[in-house]
Amino acid sequence: MQVVQSLLKLKLSRVRNPGEGKEMLNSTKVRGWGGSHRYGISVSTLALGVALAAQGPLPAYAQDEAGEEDETLDEVVVLAPEYVSTGGRSANKTDIPLVETPQSVTVISRDMIDLLSWNSLNESLRYVSGGTGEAFGPDERYDWLRVRGFDPVQFIDGVRAPIASVNNTGTDLYGFESVEILKGPTSALYGEAPPGGIVNMTSRRPRQEFGGELEVQLGQYEHVQVNGDITGALTDGISARLTALYRDRETQVDLLSSKRLYVGPAFTFELTDSTVLTILGNYQEDDLENQSTGFLPAFGTIFDNPFGTVPVGRNLGEPGVNFFDRNQYSVGYDFAHEFSEDISVEQNFKYFYVKVRSRAVFGGGLLDADFDGTPDDFRTVVRFDFPFNEDIKSANLDTRANLNFTTGSIEHAVLVGVDFRHYIGFSEFGFGAAPPLDLFDPVYDAVLPDDGPVFPFVDSTLNQTGIYVQDQIRIDKLIVTLGGRQDFLGTDSFGAKTNENKFSYRAGVNYVFDSGLTPYFQASRSFQPVAGADFMGNMFVPTTGNQFEGGIKYDGRTLSPDINVFASLAAYSIVQKNITTPDPDNPAFSVQTGEVKVQGIEVEAAARLRERITINFAFAYMDSEITESNTANLGMQLVAVPNVIASLLVDYTIQTGPLAGLGLGIGMRYRGKQFGDALNTFESEAITLFDAILHYDTENWRFSVNASNFTDKIFVDRCSSTSNCFYGTRRLVVGSITRKF
Repeated sequence: MQVVQSLLKLKLSRVRNPGEGKEMLNSTKVRGWGGSHRYGISVSTLALGVALAAQGPLPAYAQDEAGEEDETLDEVVVLAPEYVSTGGRSANKTDIPLVETPQSVTVISRDMIDLLSWNSLNESLRYVSGGTGEAFGPDERYDWLRVRGFDPVQFIDGVRAPIASVNNTGTDLYGFESVEILKGPTSALYGEAPPGGIVNMTSRRPRQEFGGELEVQLGQYEHVQVNGDITGALTDGISARLTALYRDRETQVDLLSSKRLYVGPAFTFELTDSTVLTILGNYQEDDLENQSTGFLPAFGTIFDNPFGTVPVGRNLGEPGVNFFDRNQYSVGYDFAHEFSEDISVEQNFKYFYVKVRSRAVFGGGLLDADFDGTPDDFRTVVRFDFPFNEDIKSANLDTRANLNFTTGSIEHAVLVGVDFRHYIGFSEFGFGAAPPLDLFDPVYDAVLPDDGPVFPFVDSTLNQTGIYVQDQIRIDKLIVTLGGRQDFLGTDSFGAKTNENKFSYRAGVNYVFDSGLTPYFQASRSFQPVAGADFMGNMFVPTTGNQFEGGIKYDGRTLSPDINVFASLAAYSIVQKNITTPDPDNPAFSVQTGEVKVQGIEVEAAARLRERITINFAFAYMDSEITESNTANLGMQLVAVPNVIASLLVDYTIQTGPLAGLGLGIGMRYRGKQFGDALNTFESEAITLFDAILHYDTENWRFSVNASNFTDKIFVDRCSSTSNCFYGTRRLVVGSITRKF
């Protein structure tokens, strides 16, 4: 290994440009794949080191008396040079390494997404510590995520997505370069947010180098998908990118079909050597027929039912009535200008629009006419009719300045910013009874009105302005991060106007050892507005979340260049206050006397070793408790929050011989038991799932077969009551062929 490292240093010192690198590596062929990357000397050098390491005592490397090299190295298949991320902009809104950030952050790179053939944001959280997705099984509408026991809010390109009734928009993962998960309170930089954290998706950006791909996928449940991505220079200083996807498939739910169209154009203008403007846009259209997911009774899923087990594919909706249509788009820009190495400004703007039209007949539990807790016949399902429409418009502008300066021996990296969000949301729904259905022998012949009555339940306009400051203070190896933000919120809901001013903060300290080991500690606060008022007409104040977190990070900086590692260990405690609970004196109203505490330990590691071995490991222990409440759930755990989550993924790619480029990955995911109702009277079982991927890569082609839950484990992923249970995703096998260019 020492010889390999010496050779790598030799190459790095001798090569000055890609042309020289090609001459020196004329007998070593590098086959590149992964996110349309075009590799310069760093990858060529890495490839040489990897190939040499594979040769053992290096019999292929010799030098004659004239000093000329005789290299006869095998091919090296470079699949994912950026698989392991050690940096990300979301945690600090600037380029600060993750080891210097006093907060737990997980970055899921495009290389990771491509190598593991993930198709949704739900799937991308499978190997994240403290995070889960797919909480409601194969729901085609949204990505149902949990981070540290709370539902994270979605951001896109650093600004809040146009969320309303759900904390994300269901935007397709294919259009994005990376996913960053910020765990714990993030209001110090991003304003209103839940205490568990946020998820930020970064759009694909244009590149000057020409590249792209065209992929075709076929899989179970008549899955058909065609997607493509192309980028390159249009002229000097102007580059473009176009990403597009079309998918048509069914799911494990009977009768449900789903179609999606996604288009994402982007343009980058290098106005000067120090000024860059990127225009970003996307459009997505979803058409779901007979949409109905879950809402199954606990009897027959969690509990025994005298008539047997409810089939996984049971659709409790009404074919021809149930549907979900969504059209959404966004357009905006990212602007950056450097005045000098120490002074720069950035601004990003994005306008969102979302329109949803839907109707769902769904299950409301087994018939219990006498309300004694025992179903009347264990097969008659009560159903409800729920038409729902939503229109959302949102404009977001974030402007910030980066200032770097030194006072004596102390270095400062100061971030000063102002962001503004103008949000208009309108939602309406109807709620009525629908004819019952036989759980085990359904006959879909209900007569329902074409248009049920709907009533507005959200008609609001929100203006939010946030002013934030962060200073990263460096004293040798000690880094102190201090950040604060003041938010001003004005809301007009059905003519009732409210104003809120809220301060949030993050304060942390890191100590970076030469080895890359970095212990850290932080304290932070978040806030989240609450709609409604109490019996006296007083508008609810925002909930607040306070967290203390400490841990250690490691970025592998002293390891060989062909070994990429990032690992972290964290312990945290979060307390959320001002949660609404029923008013004991006025049962039809609520008061804000509730409190929840979540504390836990997380371990996470990602490694990519010599372009051969990939390892992802994650473990999380969470203890949740309702610490203040006016109801019988006092002292109970949160619904659908498991105590233990663990996962391990190992992927190996052959790099020598006739099978070079062939790889196999095996993954294991474990989720512990979790309670299925507010009073903790029953639990869904612990589950262990296995994933597998087989892939073969050449210079221009990729062939892969991805099987999630390949043992076809049938399980209930979550229940929120005895009438609302959801099966998890069964085995899903998808094959793909990708042409790279």
